[in-house]
Amino acid sequence: MSGSSDRKQRIMTRFQRHLANPVNRRLPFQTLLETTGRTSGLPRTTPVGGRRVGDSFWLVSEFGYRSQYVRNIQADPRVRVRIAGRWHRGTAHLLPDDDPVARLRALPRFNSMAVRAFGTGLLTVRVDLDG
Repeated sequence: MSGSSDRKQRIMTRFQRHLANPVNRRLPFQTLLETTGRTSGLPRTTPVGGRRVGDSFWLVSEFGYRSQYVRNIQADPRVRVRIAGRWHRGTAHLLPDDDPVARLRALPRFNSMAVRAFGTGLLTVRVDLDG
């Protein structure tokens, strides 16, 4: 990763971790992704943007394999997703062969614009929802 991309990620990660995510987690209808911490084993909740399509939930990680929630998924793909205020269990799949830019066109516009603007290593994630 280039120096400017690395710097961009550090700035955005600090902003998200200390300001945006704590606020967004409190919003009742914010979509949330809950993973299991790969080291701690504790639940880790991250606000995400995405869309449910049938029995799957699709999102694009703006920092790809460098995102903490992606690293947690690699360690344990069992996740929960809160969609419209309701929690769903599922299994997450990382899809490096999917075109994340094309995928963003099918996802909510505001989040997709932010992911494209600030992202440095886009990666598509699909969560297959249980039942």
